[in-house]
Amino acid sequence: MRRILNKILKKSPSSNQDGVFFEKITKILGFKPNTEIYYKHAFTHRSANQTDEKGFPISYERLEFLGDAMLGSVIAAHLYKKVPTGDEGYLTKMRSKIVSREHLNELGKDFNLVQFIESKVSPTHFGDNIHGNLCEAFIGAIYLDKGYPYCEKFIQEKIIKQYVDIERLEGKVISYKSLIIEWCQKEKITFKFDIFEDDGKEGVKYFGVKLLMDNQVISKARATSKKKAEETAAKRAFFALQDKIENKS
Repeated sequence: MRRILNKILKKSPSSNQDGVFFEKITKILGFKPNTEIYYKHAFTHRSANQTDEKGFPISYERLEFLGDAMLGSVIAAHLYKKVPTGDEGYLTKMRSKIVSREHLNELGKDFNLVQFIESKVSPTHFGDNIHGNLCEAFIGAIYLDKGYPYCEKFIQEKIIKQYVDIERLEGKVISYKSLIIEWCQKEKITFKFDIFEDDGKEGVKYFGVKLLMDNQVISKARATSKKKAEETAAKRAFFALQDKIENKS
């Protein structure tokens, strides 16, 4: 009797945790999952050092890859039906806006998916992209668990209906750098992103950038990566030259 009681007591904490996880996941999904382990894997960071029954490492990154493909296909089909006049270029740009990292991060935050992550790294040390990454992994888990119809339904009900506004997204700029480069090429303006390291006094490595057009400095920016610095400089240049750019477009 004592052995049986000990087994029950040992399993209780885990069972309670699994029960709460199952309940919260079901609420987000809108339906009951069949195989809970897929969703567990969707929130397992590689730092947790977990392996499956075959000894393969568990990380949400593989499910992130799958979810990205599923989301892209459903969004592409939606746009194809929703905008019959849109050509290939338009449809590609609109899909890029919907599945942009910024948009996916917003979704992940609204679903509060980071609450489920299992990691040896504190969530405060993750960048903003963790929210979008988990969102894609979550979608990948839905596909493995319930198949394409349920996955498509989730994306339609929880993402497209609530977050996809075609008219608003049409005016959304996803890359100021691309916009500036395209405008400069169109207007035959020479341009250059002059990048340099800027360590500053913060103890963190920064990159400074100057955006030059026809050898004149148009804007400057500073960020923790070259890509961010260039994008910020391009954004500042866009607003500085907005009237000229929009009148020529």
